[in-house]
Amino acid sequence: MAESRSVRADRKKASAKKKDRAIEIANTFEWLITAFILAFVFRAFVMEAFRIPTGSMADTLKGAHFPLRCPQCGYRYDHGFVPQSYGMPDDTIPPGPVPMRQQTRCPTCGYYTPAGERMPVANGDRILVLKCIYQFMEPKRWDVIVFKNPTNPSENYIKRLIGLPGETIEIIDGDVYINGLIARKPPTVQKELWMPVYDHNFQPVNPHERAGFNGHRWQPPFDLEDSAWRISEEDPTRLLLDCPADEMSVLRYGAPSANGFVCAYAYNETYSYARMPVCSDLMMRFYVEPASSEGRVGITLSKQGVDYKAWVDFSGRMALAKVNDDRETILIQKEVDAPPTAAFTLVKFANVDHQLMFEFNGNELFWDLGESPDALEQGQEPSPRAEIFGSGELTVSHVALFRDIHYTGDGQGSRVARAIEGKPFELHADEFFVLGDNSPNSEDGRWWHEPKMASKGWEPPRAGVVPRYYLVGRALFVYWPSGFEFPWPQHVKTFLLGNSRQNMAMRLLHGLVALRWIPNVGQMRFIYGGTPKKATRPQQQAQSMP
Repeated sequence: MAESRSVRADRKKASAKKKDRAIEIANTFEWLITAFILAFVFRAFVMEAFRIPTGSMADTLKGAHFPLRCPQCGYRYDHGFVPQSYGMPDDTIPPGPVPMRQQTRCPTCGYYTPAGERMPVANGDRILVLKCIYQFMEPKRWDVIVFKNPTNPSENYIKRLIGLPGETIEIIDGDVYINGLIARKPPTVQKELWMPVYDHNFQPVNPHERAGFNGHRWQPPFDLEDSAWRISEEDPTRLLLDCPADEMSVLRYGAPSANGFVCAYAYNETYSYARMPVCSDLMMRFYVEPASSEGRVGITLSKQGVDYKAWVDFSGRMALAKVNDDRETILIQKEVDAPPTAAFTLVKFANVDHQLMFEFNGNELFWDLGESPDALEQGQEPSPRAEIFGSGELTVSHVALFRDIHYTGDGQGSRVARAIEGKPFELHADEFFVLGDNSPNSEDGRWWHEPKMASKGWEPPRAGVVPRYYLVGRALFVYWPSGFEFPWPQHVKTFLLGNSRQNMAMRLLHGLVALRWIPNVGQMRFIYGGTPKKATRPQQQAQSMP
């Protein structure tokens, strides 16, 4: 009997274990189904990942591209990869290096790298997009948005939002005007949109190469003649000045080999540079080390023939001024702490969106030049121009010059652009206007033809606009920039590539080896947008000086 009870007890335990296991399996499937549903809902309504396929938003967001380093100065930059140029379908990434069919130009030293070198192609940035956000809040100017392409609603586009419903848009001299007033960019957006013109930290290793730098041999892009400025022999990235404190010496940017102020993009083909307009919204920065409290250092940026100057006296005074017809007018000034000697301090001056912004040692000066297109004074001297001026004994390092984004109105064949100067474009209710950051190479609201189809049974929208019901969401974060390959031995990659055409397994292995699966963590970043708040900036009566 005892044995019989023991057997029955064992059977009951075994049966209970089977039931528990069945419940566990059922719970697991329930959890997986719930997780799948939540993931589907999250992707459909909250956030979705997208990959950037083209370079219309470069350099803010990059499509497939060649990651390059200038062989002369070592500056890193990217050049767009166009699959159609290689006989490949749209949105194709080659598994291995391909020969570059176009020469490229370094955006700082101006060196032209010849075509023909085989280079790997990096994938486009992968981004996270907040979906349905515009169901709860209104889109803001300068947001980077994802929307259905008005000319083909089956595909998604990504651009920067420029115009809101009911506004009139006009692009004048590369700037955006809304209802007749300039639209200024928020500081976070402006920081993303500065483009390099020259960086003195990157010096060519072979400056004597014939005609390699914008068709010339390299020479420092500063006019040292009749100037007390000189380049340090110990460190060519530093500029030295030693002159009396009451004598001003000027160092002007510019040389035949130097990059000019045309709106060239290293990301685009070099043959387009010749037809690009000139950008006069500039920013210069450097670090200064004064030897004493006597002297001055400053920056001149000219626009439409008028010089705008920013300087700091080493005794402790910042000032902004304008010079027109040899008459200098102090716009604003203030007393600050004297800069430390034997230490480098940041100096930065920008003339952008009709405003002057000067920064020194944590102190700032602003001046509003007016918001209307005709608010800027006109002068006689050629512009734009950038200069460093100073007096006394000092050292300047980390000199860099940048230009603002410049929206263009030509370069698309025989098509006539919308919203350009003299052709303002008015938006109706629930209509938005968008532009690409890579303005010369962006298919956006300036160029769209009349749509022949619509999404979800709606009527086709007007040409040039994004209707509200086409909005998908706002770009939030670059979570996977183009990454790096694992450092496999070159002979392994060569062997797999050589056998990949005949063997499917080899082709699969080569694809895995060539995969850029190591993320470029340093390029993970938020994507900024939004309308800046109106800031009350101190101003004082301008003072004229002969």
